[in-house]
Amino acid sequence: MTNKEKYKKAFSAVHPSDEFSLEVEKMKRIRKRYVCKKMAASILCCVLFMTSAKVAYAMDVGGIQRTVQLWIQGDCTNVTVQFEGDGTYSMEYTDADGNEQFRGGGGVEFASDGSEIPLSEEEIMEYLTMPDVEYKDDGSVWVYWYDQKVDITDKFVDGVCYVKFVKDKEPMYVTVKYHGGFAAGPHKYVDPDSWVSN
Repeated sequence: MTNKEKYKKAFSAVHPSDEFSLEVEKMKRIRKRYVCKKMAASILCCVLFMTSAKVAYAMDVGGIQRTVQLWIQGDCTNVTVQFEGDGTYSMEYTDADGNEQFRGGGGVEFASDGSEIPLSEEEIMEYLTMPDVEYKDDGSVWVYWYDQKVDITDKFVDGVCYVKFVKDKEPMYVTVKYHGGFAAGPHKYVDPDSWVSN
């Protein structure tokens, strides 16, 4: 007879008491609770990891993306703007004719010590809400600001046109130099003779 068979024969007559069986059942329930809590904690960790990974991906690869409404050529338009951390932006939208449009740009400010400071998201948005001048294929020239649009084709005197807009009782003065750029501000018209040519 082997040792295994001897042990079976010796312990076959021994039976656990009812108290011991109850204790085993309690241990099984506690273990189930522990496993459930552990599983819930694991799922929560996975969710947190995935969320932080998405945020890190957006910050790392694509900057900050927002969908905003901007006035483009006098029409309120839904625009997706991607703000990069280096002071640049790119945006896409569908124009009034149903065509997909893409634009981008950006810039820097110069500190008193001459160092460059990338434009902030707020500064870029301020730039995107400034007036805009468009030279159309038919030869006409238009100025846009929010929902206002003005045809200034015949308003140039000596190659310069001055336009005043008012929104919510606040003025916006626009000085347009024909094919030479424009300036806009809330205080007064800019003297085009002071502009530096490229």
